[in-house]
Amino acid sequence: MGQDDRRRHSSSFGAAATAYAEHRPDYASDAVRWALAHAPGPRVLDLGAGTGKLTAGLRAAGVDVSAVEPDPAMLAELRRALPDVRALPGSAEAIPLPDASVDAVVSGNAMHWFDMAVAGPEIARVLAPGGTLAGLWNVLDDRVDWVTGLARVGGSAAVGPRDTPAAWRVETARMHVPTDGVARFESPEQAEFPHGQRRTADSLVATLATRAGMLVMPAPERDATLGRIRAFLASRPETAAGEFTLPMLTCVLRLRRR
Repeated sequence: MGQDDRRRHSSSFGAAATAYAEHRPDYASDAVRWALAHAPGPRVLDLGAGTGKLTAGLRAAGVDVSAVEPDPAMLAELRRALPDVRALPGSAEAIPLPDASVDAVVSGNAMHWFDMAVAGPEIARVLAPGGTLAGLWNVLDDRVDWVTGLARVGGSAAVGPRDTPAAWRVETARMHVPTDGVARFESPEQAEFPHGQRRTADSLVATLATRAGMLVMPAPERDATLGRIRAFLASRPETAAGEFTLPMLTCVLRLRRR
């Protein structure tokens, strides 16, 4: 994906901020703990915090969390849901915090939108020596047969290049690699943690409709894609009637600042 497409996709969420807050899942608590296990202190920045899905999990983990989010509508949802959290406008490329002011920088389903040529030095700047950078992604567990079918029917706009475990491992393995030749972080670690979200067919369709690929689609194409997903869910015994658990994993990429 080129820079222009990346910006278009990453800036698409504000128009769906309310739906994002309602339908996107939280993150597995074991994944949050693992992400922070080596942080040298309790000061944590949730970068690209969106509506606060990960922020809430960090607060529940007992850390001193601040949030930074570039989109005003997403930031407003975060502040509404978590009024006691320090939440600031800003981006990964321009973090409104002093040097060495946090012990960990974490990001929930957002690090792939960062321009790491600029964001890498910025993240390293605000991290204390030995601090942790961790990206968390909720992915669909396509080891489950009906989830494989959902990915096939939904296509790449609904189930994208980091939305299944094997694809996530490949897509994120070198996400931290600098383009300027300066190694700011040690070799990454990857881990996966079981997770799930209670959904109905309607609420799963609403969740998938908040994916960036869906949000930037022309309306007729989006409606057709969501229609195919609805028909697929109606055809499967696992999802046709009432609530079910969407099988997921929270996947974590963890790095230590040099």
